Amino acid sequence: MQKIFFLTIMMALAVSVHSQSNVLPAPPQKGLLFIKNATIHVGNGTVIENGTIQIRDGKIEKVGKDITIPQDDVQVVDAKGKHVYPGLILPTSTLGLVETGSIRASNDVREIGDLNPNIRSIVAYNTDSKVINTLRSNGILAANVVPQGSFLAGTSSVVQLDAWNWEDAAVKADGGMHLYMPLLMARPGGGRGGFGGGGPNAGGAQADPVKDGFEKIENLKAFFREAKAYIAATTREETNLKYEAVKDLLAKKQKLYVHASTAKQMLAALDFVKEFGVDMVIVGGSESWQIASLLKQHNVAVILQQMHSLPTTTDDDVDQPYKTAAILQKAGVLFAISDDDSQTRGRNLPFNAGTAVAFGLTKEEALAAISLNSAKIMGVADKTGSIEVGKEANIIISSGDILDMSTSNVTDAFIKGRKINLDDKQKQLNDRYEIKYDLKKKGF
Repeated sequence: MQKIFFLTIMMALAVSVHSQSNVLPAPPQKGLLFIKNATIHVGNGTVIENGTIQIRDGKIEKVGKDITIPQDDVQVVDAKGKHVYPGLILPTSTLGLVETGSIRASNDVREIGDLNPNIRSIVAYNTDSKVINTLRSNGILAANVVPQGSFLAGTSSVVQLDAWNWEDAAVKADGGMHLYMPLLMARPGGGRGGFGGGGPNAGGAQADPVKDGFEKIENLKAFFREAKAYIAATTREETNLKYEAVKDLLAKKQKLYVHASTAKQMLAALDFVKEFGVDMVIVGGSESWQIASLLKQHNVAVILQQMHSLPTTTDDDVDQPYKTAAILQKAGVLFAISDDDSQTRGRNLPFNAGTAVAFGLTKEEALAAISLNSAKIMGVADKTGSIEVGKEANIIISSGDILDMSTSNVTDAFIKGRKINLDDKQKQLNDRYEIKYDLKKKGF
C-alpha cells in the first residue's frame, strides 16, 4: 500500500514538473536588437507612431522615428500594425508566496505575531510558480512581492518575472515595509461578516475595535521610539533583529506601505508619519478620494488595490471604485493600479486600468498607472516602467489595445532585451485538449 501511495505521489510530481518544463529563463540579450514600425506607448504619456526602438545588451539606446537599422547581422522585430508598451508592473502581489490558496503547504506568505519587521518576502519567493507565466501572458513583467500579516508584516521586494532563483529575480530587494492598519470601526452586525457575536464568549462584554485599534497603533509608536533609541546608541549589549530591521525605514531608504481603505485609517497613518517622518504609500485607498488634497500635501502615493469591487460604504456612488483613479489624477496624487483579486491573481491588471479609462482617465494615464507610476512608487523608475533611453528593455508587443480585454493579445515580451517564452500551463492545457478532441477540425 505504501509503495502504491509513493508511486502515485511521484507520478503527480512528474506531471506537475512536465507541465511547464519547457518554460525556461531566456539567455542574456547580446548585440543590437531593433523593434520597428511600431506604435510606441512610451509610458510617460508620449505616443510615437511608426517608431523604432534600438536595444543593445538589454538596455534601450534609442527611441524615435528616424533610427537607421544597419544591414549587418542584427536582430529585427517587425511590429507593423502592433502596439508596443513598457512591461507592466503589478504593485502588490503574493506572487511566488502563494501557489494554491486552499493548500496550506503551498503558502509561505504570513508569519505569526503582530511585529515582524525582520521578515523578508524575497527569500520565500518561488520562481518556479506556475502563476508567474500566466501573468507574463498578459504583459506583466515585474511585481512587488508582499508579505501578509496582522500588523507590521515585513518587507516586500520588486522582482522581474523571468529568473532561475530569487537572487536572479530581485530588481529591488526589501524596498518597502508593510503595515496593515487596524479597521478602527465596528464590523456590521457586531460580528464577523455581519452575522453577530456567536462562539464561546457570546453574551460577554464586546471588544471595542476602535479603542483596541488605537492601542495597537500606540504600541507600534512605542516600538519605533525604542528602535530609534537602539539605532542611535553607540554601543549595544546584544543585537535586536526587529529594531535592526527598521533602520532603513527610519533613514528613508525604505517606504512604509500602509494597507488602509477608510479615511479614518489613512488619517491615523498620516499622524504616524508626522512623528517618524517616513516615506508612506497607501495600499488599498478605497476612500482616498475623500482626502486627495491632504495626500497630495503630504506627498503620499496611493496603490488602488482592487477596482472591480463594491463601494466602501452604502452612501458612496455605486461606481466610486471606478472613478477614484481619475479623482486622484486630477488632484495630482501619484497613484498606481493593482489587481488584488484572489481568483485572477494579478492577471487582470491591464483591464482594471482599462476600467479607469471608461471613468475619467486617458489611455496613457491608465498605462502609466500600471507601469511608470508603479516604478516611481517602488523606487525602480531609473531601471524600468517606461520605454526611455538608458532603461532596461522591459517591453511588450500586443496586436491590440493592452487595456481592452476584447483585443489585448501579447505576441512578444522582452525582459532586459531577452525575448521570453509566453507559454503557460493554461495554454498547454488548451493545446492538449484541442488535440485530444480534434477541436480545430470541428470548428471550435
